[in-house]
This record gives sequence, C-alpha cells and structure tokens, in this order.
Amino acid sequence: MERFEKLIERLLSRPTDFTWAELQTVMKKFGYTEKKARGSGRKFINTKTGHILSLHKPHPGKILKPYVIENVINKLIESGII
Repeated sequence: MERFEKLIERLLSRPTDFTWAELQTVMKKFGYTEKKARGSGRKFINTKTGHILSLHKPHPGKILKPYVIENVINKLIESGII
C-alpha cells in the first residue's frame, strides 16, 4: 500500500496523535494549497474546485484536536474528495 493511502487510512481512523505536518501532506495531495490567515489561522484552498477549509494551526504543540480531525474528514466527504 502506498504511503499516502496509509496516511488517509490513518486520518479516517481518527487518531489522537495526527500532526499538522501529516494534515498538510494530505491536503497537498488532494490539490489544496495552504494560505496563512490571521494569527494561527490557515486556509486550505482547493485549486480545482475552489473549496476552502479554514483551520487554526495547533500551538504550541503540533497535534490536531479530535474535533479538528472530525471537521476535516466531514468537509472532505461533503466536497466529494473522499
């Protein structure tokens, strides 16, 4: 199985230790570019569909909160990406 497919499976399993870097990798592979917003805010914009996902980069740690992972999964499903 390809590394990216394993990363998608990991995201969908809703892990408690999913990192910001892993999310960036997933979003980039799905055609999103990351734009900085105010403070720790980040927007992932899909260059093909125009779909926007707004998040806050975790700090001081790099681990995403469970509600953020759930939000990302739901938005990717709603947009038909996964």
